Amino acid sequence: MNGAAPAPLPVDEALPRLRSALDRSNTAVLVAPPGAGKTTRVPLALLDAPWRGDGKIIVLEPRRLAARGAAARMAATLGEKVGETVGLRVRLGSKVSARTRIEVITDGVFARMIVDDPELSGVAAVLFDEFHERSLDADLGLALARDAQTGLREDLRILVMSATLDGARVAGLLGGAEVVESEGRAYPVETRHLGRDPRMRVEDAAASAVKRALAEETGSLLVFLPGRAEIRRTAERLTGLPQHVEVEELHGGLDPRAQDRAVAPAAPGRRKVVLATSIAETSLTIEGVRVVIDSGLARVPRHEPALGITRLETARASRASVDQRRGRAGRTGPGVCYRLWDEAATRSLPAFSEPEILASDLSGLLLDLAAWGVTDASALAFLDPPPAAALAEARAMLSAIGALDCDGRLTERGRNIRSIALPPRLASMLLDAVPAGDGPLASLIALLAVERGLGGDGADLGRRLDRFMRERGPRAEDARRLAANWLSAAGGRPGEIDPSRAGLVAARGFPDRVAKARGGGRPGAFLLANGRGAALDETDPLALETYLAVLDLTGVAEQGRILLAAPLDEAGVVEAAGDRIVEKEEVAFDPASGAVRGRARRKLGALTLAERPTAVRPGPETARALAEGLAARGVDRLPWSAHAKGLRDRVAFLAGADAGGGWPDLSDDALAACAAEWLAPFLQQATSIRDVGADALSAALDVMVPYTLRRRLDVEAPSHFEAPTGSRLAIDYAGEDAPAIEVRVQELYGLANHPAVANGRLPLTVRLLSPAHRPIQVTRDLPGFWRGSWKDVRTEMRGRYPRHVWPEDPAAAMPTTRAKPRGT
Repeated sequence: MNGAAPAPLPVDEALPRLRSALDRSNTAVLVAPPGAGKTTRVPLALLDAPWRGDGKIIVLEPRRLAARGAAARMAATLGEKVGETVGLRVRLGSKVSARTRIEVITDGVFARMIVDDPELSGVAAVLFDEFHERSLDADLGLALARDAQTGLREDLRILVMSATLDGARVAGLLGGAEVVESEGRAYPVETRHLGRDPRMRVEDAAASAVKRALAEETGSLLVFLPGRAEIRRTAERLTGLPQHVEVEELHGGLDPRAQDRAVAPAAPGRRKVVLATSIAETSLTIEGVRVVIDSGLARVPRHEPALGITRLETARASRASVDQRRGRAGRTGPGVCYRLWDEAATRSLPAFSEPEILASDLSGLLLDLAAWGVTDASALAFLDPPPAAALAEARAMLSAIGALDCDGRLTERGRNIRSIALPPRLASMLLDAVPAGDGPLASLIALLAVERGLGGDGADLGRRLDRFMRERGPRAEDARRLAANWLSAAGGRPGEIDPSRAGLVAARGFPDRVAKARGGGRPGAFLLANGRGAALDETDPLALETYLAVLDLTGVAEQGRILLAAPLDEAGVVEAAGDRIVEKEEVAFDPASGAVRGRARRKLGALTLAERPTAVRPGPETARALAEGLAARGVDRLPWSAHAKGLRDRVAFLAGADAGGGWPDLSDDALAACAAEWLAPFLQQATSIRDVGADALSAALDVMVPYTLRRRLDVEAPSHFEAPTGSRLAIDYAGEDAPAIEVRVQELYGLANHPAVANGRLPLTVRLLSPAHRPIQVTRDLPGFWRGSWKDVRTEMRGRYPRHVWPEDPAAAMPTTRAKPRGT
């Protein structure tokens, strides 16, 4: 080494054991806490290992910022520049040479590298750093490296390094690798829980905590926020700080110079407030930071297989993540961590962040596996197997764009798509744009889709393109070279770019994300062809457009927020997605008229592009629409007959009295929920509520009560009670005191037993009436009534109705419906 002797680091004591483990075996796992120095010490310590020979050591980092930082620190240790012994290979620029022996690359670059060269020619070892972050590319890279090691390269060394990881589980995946642990050295960090009113925006809470920490503590501050929007809003709230305090932003959308400025130590006599995403959790040390403020939030990807969209969701960070963040305050000395939540809430945080492989779009992974020669992901050793639903959605999408054949094997078009270092759908969009002369434009659209921050943050793709084409600076120039490489790989050539065609190009690549304004007087509300809702701020220039081609959005499926889109007219929709547009006749119930109406609609997925009225012919489709429409208006508003109402009441009564008896649910809610099943078969010739009669409803209900239950119904819950006089009295099964009958008292003379239903288990409520049908008594014990209060009732009735018979012993008297004859 030509540089100055490096200061000792905690991981140094574990290096002899690690070297020995890799001398004996081709796999090992190193578990070392944050700040131990594993990222920069381990690769340098393995340079003179006997098994390395002339082979390179590949060091994988999850992010470009971490890769650049690791390469720079190792090169500085050797007294060299990046590109000599230590090289760098990332998407926006590489620095390698014939002298390079350690190459620091991102996980995504490695996944492509190993698929293109399964033997990893000239590579002696692959070191997976910060593996606990469990990026999708890292999981894929490890699975492929292990497959190559066991089948092609037994001499290849694989080392997995992590700060917070179940080392034994990874060791098992690697065939029983030795686990080397480094205790590390952490300075004490005091934790202060500030809590946060849930009604307070996170940027308000963070800004308040920053001002408090600046007053209470010394040193620079590192503030963890979920995303760029929260960082920007927090920075706006921190204007007016003392002049010696600098506020810097740190996220993946910044150019390298801005990132380097953020992580550089503050000048003497000055303090820094670095507002960062989770990008600052691992792999880099910001000199001078001794205060951490943690929002406890993170932006995580959530893939929706049914919609083919990966959205970014703000979620609570895991305990492992907040511990990592807290540790940033104790890297170089004692520190303080302010947490914007209550202490008790820490216990409810998830233990670890969910691996990306369980919540991401797997189309890129599946395409790489097909290029590897694997059609079944279970053939490889993944720490967490990819979910079947996400694999199925990815396979369907790759088949739809022609990348896979029916057996899941890579097609010629699939090889062309994979040759472009882009997500498959963007690569497919670029390939389709080249023959139409839109290749240069498509390459820039893809660039803005994958490189956040280029051309600004607005949602208008055309404006972003125009602004980016005027941008200068290292990041913009590197980005243009990258887009040119993609264009060349797609067979295109440089040419004129017309931003006004951006919507057409985007819609060709993503026809399922063509969006149409919902209307209704609210600008900015859209429906996508895939059925998802999305919106823009009402003041956004795109909010008044009728059609948009949406490239990126976030939020929940019912109402996402559009992040990147371009306007489109109806002719453009037809040109871009004409093969997906269908015209079909539909019928729907019109609540205003109470009738089924027909429409012919031209549709792109969930979007209606045009429609016209059509004649309605009775049939199964109209019957179903009418049944469901009538049910939606209210089952209670249907023209029920007395027979049908009684049937429903009797069944409900027995269902309550005979739990588990198998009685159907004929309630309003139940009938409304399954109207298409019970009612539609009896409306085959109907198109309007005027065509629905009580007979059809009664017939439909009769079918719902099976024959065996119908017999029980007639025996146990008869519709009528026959009085001793022979009168048939309807039984009310729906009232508060049901079952009940109303009867003139003289019709029950001679009845010694109280009438009952349910095989005699439940007495009827008998509402006794006078000869004039006025209530005189209610009883559920007729014999007791005869023996008891009948005497008083008889006295009153004789005076009021002298022409009627009022016997002293009604239980022994003859029932009658008439007054006594004249002269008696």
